[in-house]
Amino acid sequence: MSKKEERRLLFKHASTILVGQLAVMAFSITDTLVAGRYDQRALAALSVGSAVYVSVFIALMGVLQSLLPTLAEMHGAQKPLEVGRQFRQGLYLLMGASVLGVTLLLSPSLILTWTHVPDGLRGDVSDYLSVLAMGLPLALFFRMFSTLNQSLGRPKLVTWVQLAGLLAKIPLSIALTFGLLGTEPLGVVGCAWATFVVNAWMVLLGLYLLKTQTLYHPYRIWQPLEKPDPQRLLALLRIGLPNAVSVTVEVTSFTLMALFIARQGTVNAAAHQITSSTAALLWMTPMSFAIATSARVSFWLGAKDPVKARMVMQQGFLCIWSTSAVLSLLMLTMSAQIAQLFSSHTEVASTAAGVLVWLSLYHWGDATQVMCFFNLRSYKITVLPVLIYGVLLWGVGLMGGYHLAYQGVALLGIEAMPSPKTFWLTSSVAVLLSSATMYTVLQWVSRRHVRLIQENPSSPIQH
Repeated sequence: MSKKEERRLLFKHASTILVGQLAVMAFSITDTLVAGRYDQRALAALSVGSAVYVSVFIALMGVLQSLLPTLAEMHGAQKPLEVGRQFRQGLYLLMGASVLGVTLLLSPSLILTWTHVPDGLRGDVSDYLSVLAMGLPLALFFRMFSTLNQSLGRPKLVTWVQLAGLLAKIPLSIALTFGLLGTEPLGVVGCAWATFVVNAWMVLLGLYLLKTQTLYHPYRIWQPLEKPDPQRLLALLRIGLPNAVSVTVEVTSFTLMALFIARQGTVNAAAHQITSSTAALLWMTPMSFAIATSARVSFWLGAKDPVKARMVMQQGFLCIWSTSAVLSLLMLTMSAQIAQLFSSHTEVASTAAGVLVWLSLYHWGDATQVMCFFNLRSYKITVLPVLIYGVLLWGVGLMGGYHLAYQGVALLGIEAMPSPKTFWLTSSVAVLLSSATMYTVLQWVSRRHVRLIQENPSSPIQH
């Protein structure tokens, strides 16, 4: 395929994935809007509770996402039965991840104490997480279903299911939170129950599609579950575990801000929740392109064509840079209007508007690093991102923000600046540095694959 054809395919797949991801992100946006209209305490509890849940969920999802490059390579190598076998082996990872995740969500007291979350919020946060813990295995399985479709380059069915889930989520969150139609108001816990019900429904739809759609027939998904295959599971874990650590560092550098900012009071916590929700919404666009691009890169690597893999990767970067430029400009010009959409409280909206301006810088680096991360995984480079994220996102971004916010820098004569802006400033610097480092590594790795195949076309490339 030519550059133009690959670019058209990337836009087609990424736009389909984006619609579905926006539908899922709208779950969080809906909860933020509903909680914000309910009361400030509910919004602050949602900020803390969602930060804990997302940290756990994304880390476990990172293990399961090892299926994406693995299945895409098998698809590129034209081994459909291997796709089905590997997917079934992934179910064992799902079981282990679910047990670990549920245990963590049911025991949040340690992290809430460590981050000094106010006592008045801890009861609501714990109740919120208890409900989400029950739905965690469902959410992780649906992610496996999504990953299967993305690896095959057929994301449309997943998107339809996600849109159907959103149509159910909005009225459920409103009704359960505010107690409409004669039900008792549940506050922020109502948002969690709505998420649980919708996740269950989406899984049922996904299972029905796997059983009935001809798309999946060549892969024999519904064959009897084989015994655990140590070789296959170790291959997945070699990608999945470093991947999980990387995304954990990345996401916690983002979500732990909410816990550190919570001590600044409900206004700053609510303002940060608005900013983080907006940042996550913007992130859906480059992530969709990263998923689509990495699936095609893995496909061509499986087909033993690293030249086309590199070409697709470069087209993916052109796509995310062009879209990120538009979104960054939007943040600069419409921060006040965006903040007012989330909260009718004047002080919260004003504070959030000041923080949202930083997204114009943060988003550009975030978009680049997510494309780098997904494509490095296609080339089986998974340990290096852990080191880069640990030093830059945790060290410079999160801990740098903590010191500036609460301790200052005595050597430079900088006093403590307890504000959400402080954390977003240091995080913007960190994410720009990490994206530049990872982009340099990715370019070297992809050129090396091309050079090796040109020097010896008959030999397999060692990732």
